[in-house]
Amino acid sequence: MMPYLLSAGAGILVGVIYALIGVRSPAPPTIALIGLLGMLVGEQVVPVVKRLIAGEPVVAFIQTDCARHVLGPQAGAEAPPDAAAKGEKV
Repeated sequence: MMPYLLSAGAGILVGVIYALIGVRSPAPPTIALIGLLGMLVGEQVVPVVKRLIAGEPVVAFIQTDCARHVLGPQAGAEAPPDAAAKGEKV
């Protein structure tokens, strides 16, 4: 139940921000897509900061986990050994 309440709260907050900047909802596609990208990137800020504070490696985490979350499952994927040997891209 909590994720639904948090999602509704985030939606209300975004609605208030849209009203303040004068964007009607549903937002024009470009504004909506940029907003979604901002949400995806924003979700990754907390884990990155936690890793920085803990002294854990950050660059590898961004290149693998963050890239997969923001860009999809193929992002940051390693090439299979036989494809890498042939110079193929995944």
